[in-house]
Amino acid sequence: MSIFKARVKEFEDLLSKEEIDLRRLRELCFNGIPECNGFRPLCWKLLLGYLGPKKDSWSSTLERKRELYRQFIEEMVVPPGLQSSEECHDHPLSEGPESAWSTFFKDNEFLLQIDKDVRRLCPDISFFQQPTEFPCDIVVNSRGERRLHQRVVPSILSSANVERKGLGVTKINSMRKRNSESYEAMDEGQEAHWEVVQRILFIYAKLNPGQGYVQGMNEIVGPIYYIMASNSVVEERKYAEADCFFCFTALMAEIRDFFIKTLDDSEGGIKFMMEKLAKMLHEKDPDVWLRLKQQELYPQYYSFRWLTLILSQEFPLPDVVRMWDSIFSDENRFSFLIDVCCAMIVLLRDQILENDFSTNVKLLQNFPPMDINIVLSKAVSLRQKQ
Repeated sequence: MSIFKARVKEFEDLLSKEEIDLRRLRELCFNGIPECNGFRPLCWKLLLGYLGPKKDSWSSTLERKRELYRQFIEEMVVPPGLQSSEECHDHPLSEGPESAWSTFFKDNEFLLQIDKDVRRLCPDISFFQQPTEFPCDIVVNSRGERRLHQRVVPSILSSANVERKGLGVTKINSMRKRNSESYEAMDEGQEAHWEVVQRILFIYAKLNPGQGYVQGMNEIVGPIYYIMASNSVVEERKYAEADCFFCFTALMAEIRDFFIKTLDDSEGGIKFMMEKLAKMLHEKDPDVWLRLKQQELYPQYYSFRWLTLILSQEFPLPDVVRMWDSIFSDENRFSFLIDVCCAMIVLLRDQILENDFSTNVKLLQNFPPMDINIVLSKAVSLRQKQ
């Protein structure tokens, strides 16, 4: 039996049990999830806590959550006056705090930023520009009134980029992989995958008003949606949007502090994470740490984006997906993220020790192409030496 077939059988045996051994699941997933039989979408749902370990609860959980998400679309995406549940007596020009129309127009303030970001998602692949097999019937069969991209009014955005001040030259909006063209929307009756992601982010922002939408969230939801919408089990692909939403929400519950500036110094905040990375680098490769310190090349110049976006901007999407298998399956999930970031720096040690400041900034802000297995192996070896 080949190594691949043996791994597939291990996953089949584990996932066939009435109660999933999550410890064993993490062990298997840490070394990569096979791309067959719908394993990865199911494993990510388990690892992120969307599904519980008892299999007999899956059907009711999925049915309940998917129906709830459909209600979110009805209540938050459909404009006032078009909801099927109740008649709207509100006037579009009303500015009262209880006015549904007032809320509708305020929503456009962050919707424009979402629209701008998702139209450029993962430009190295064509997936997000392609039509989904299962467009949302509530939205596409409505002559356009319910399609978010048609609600955007460019003139309302006073500041197009969401920036984080005081963290060096690297901001969330300092994205590396960008093309100049934006994706086009589909004709009536169809919708592209990026339009689905737009709706997920819009609903998330509506449900989390204290946080809202922050630029960069699109880079986190993108890989999750890609996995759910590429499920080899066709029946599950029908619910990719709802499943992605709840997996994304679960992940954001763990990393939301990264996106809230007032929590930067908290234990889960981004400054704390960058300090952990610097400390680990000092322990694992003091020469590289000293070189960067002498050049005053601090972690915020490069690792802010690495950590905040879980390295989704530094590698091609297939590599990001493989890396997330390991990160999601690690019990100290973001401790392993630190290990991976440290490994990336150590693997460039020869260049870093030789380069001047400006060259090192470019090197670390534009991580060179590298076999992801080498990076992960190095991260594991660094952890084992602790």
